[in-house]
Amino acid sequence: MTALSRPLAEMADAVLRTADGRAKTALARAFAAEWTTARDSGAITAPLEDRAAIIGHAVPPDFPARPARPELKDPRDVPRRRPGSRDGQIALLHAVAHIELNAVDLHWDIIARFTDTPMPMGFYDDWVKAADEEAKHFNLVSDCLEALGSHYGALAAHAGMWRAAEDTACDLLGRLAVVPMVLEARGLDVTPGMIEVFRKAKLDDTVAALEVIYAEEVGHVAYGSKWFHFLCGRHELDPKDTFHTLVRTYFHGALKPPFNEEKRAEAGLPPDFYWPLADSTPKQTRGTPQ
Repeated sequence: MTALSRPLAEMADAVLRTADGRAKTALARAFAAEWTTARDSGAITAPLEDRAAIIGHAVPPDFPARPARPELKDPRDVPRRRPGSRDGQIALLHAVAHIELNAVDLHWDIIARFTDTPMPMGFYDDWVKAADEEAKHFNLVSDCLEALGSHYGALAAHAGMWRAAEDTACDLLGRLAVVPMVLEARGLDVTPGMIEVFRKAKLDDTVAALEVIYAEEVGHVAYGSKWFHFLCGRHELDPKDTFHTLVRTYFHGALKPPFNEEKRAEAGLPPDFYWPLADSTPKQTRGTPQ
């Protein structure tokens, strides 16, 4: 047996079932530290066929536990505020905190939900690390909100953030395509503009937090690309064509330029993956193997 207190999938399930944002991220970071310590010490060295005792199995919730606040609304009903005002800056930070908390759950969910798909230990290393960084990001942004006299939950938030997880609950390739390679890649496009908003407002701590997020999100997109290509190779699928099919299947709408081509390339996303999806395209109806 390993040095883990419980199998990794059970850790992931516990995070998903914790509602409070600060409590969720504290548990997520504790589990990530436990996993990393066990891996670094050599306590987890079992071959792939012995993975059941290490990864285990879980039946994660269809929707992760959430605090009573923020109120979740349809995106069309969430008020928009100008980022040049203090209220607008708080609203922007609140939206980022909401995204980061959803990202914590998305990365633990990919561990818990797809245990029937045999994957190398490096897959789990990457998503535990990504989930740990997302927990750190949520706390950084929450600290910035509190420094401005607000807090996570003070405003309404987007109710559609979990839709990508629901749509790809039975398709690991689809999950990798839509979450890290589309949604998180979008963060690479928009974060530089957010950094400029807060730099102009002379909110240096917020700028520093967003710069940490920007740097680390490149790695999360890269993990998605790496394991997407791995599974395409396993099933002898063309990665570019498969990506296009999956995004047209699961992503609701066209991708929005301008694209941060430099950071996307750094993360393993070449332009011929996303530019053909920038216009409206017909929706497909077929998934792909795992």
